[in-house]
Amino acid sequence: MVEQDPTPGSGGPGPVLVGVDDAHDQQIVVRHAAAEAVRRGLPLHILHALEWPLPAGASEVYREVSAPQAQAAAVLAPFTAQAHTEHPGLNVVAEPYAGRPAAALVERSARVSLVVVGHRGTGGFPRLPLGSVSWQVATHAECPVIVVRPGRTTAHPAHRVVVGVDTGDLPAEPLRFAFEEAALREAELTLLTAGSRTRPAAVEPAGPAVPDRGADARTENAPEDLEDLATAWRHEYPNVAVTTRHVAGRPATALTEASHGAELVVVGSHGRTGVRRALLGSVSAEVLHTAACPVAVVPVRAAGGG
Repeated sequence: MVEQDPTPGSGGPGPVLVGVDDAHDQQIVVRHAAAEAVRRGLPLHILHALEWPLPAGASEVYREVSAPQAQAAAVLAPFTAQAHTEHPGLNVVAEPYAGRPAAALVERSARVSLVVVGHRGTGGFPRLPLGSVSWQVATHAECPVIVVRPGRTTAHPAHRVVVGVDTGDLPAEPLRFAFEEAALREAELTLLTAGSRTRPAAVEPAGPAVPDRGADARTENAPEDLEDLATAWRHEYPNVAVTTRHVAGRPATALTEASHGAELVVVGSHGRTGVRRALLGSVSAEVLHTAACPVAVVPVRAAGGG
């Protein structure tokens, strides 16, 4: 199978890449990815990866496959037509690929602007473990990854983006991505922090975890710190309407509750150690499984560039 390089030759921003399988609900995932590409003025690349030979247990899914390329092309055709129909001016490239879907998407993540996947997984094996591909891509990708839950995403969500913030350990990458998404969508941005003022040591941060540096003072000052943070970022994004919200309780629970009716929730990947790509933070991982809207996982560089 011929592999195409999804990076534009101009050396500019890479395309939006979406991984698809042959499930009926993937139309929603492609629609979301196409909208992201249009907002950014970037091409859309649609990838369907098909492992060959088929892994054990998948033969019943593909009973009459003559060749992997033909099967992949058949899967890609309706998604390509959908994107062209809904966005006639959009540059769409379809890429059939023989190999592991997660590996293909992660490898390309270093050369694209955004990866979009469905929550169930990608690669054409609906009876394999749910979310295995989306989990791997969100964990290992070099660029932001948006995970779409077709069965739970509201058809007409509120014009609102939510980002989880830990005022005691503030990585810039998720915040910047959230502000840029809100600006592109002309949506309100909510900066959300959560925790208990009485027992701060039991709180898991919404961003990457770090050794505690005065948790009592940090938690007590969280609302004021959050407003100061919003004020600072408003200077860079004056057209984004920003609200702040501090709630008691678990950060993951607060973000999941805030996701209902929202367009997007933004979280950071785990960045505490030099192996940041080996795992997601506990809050980010839980939100991926429980959010009621698409979730963007933004890579956070660990201290020292690890």
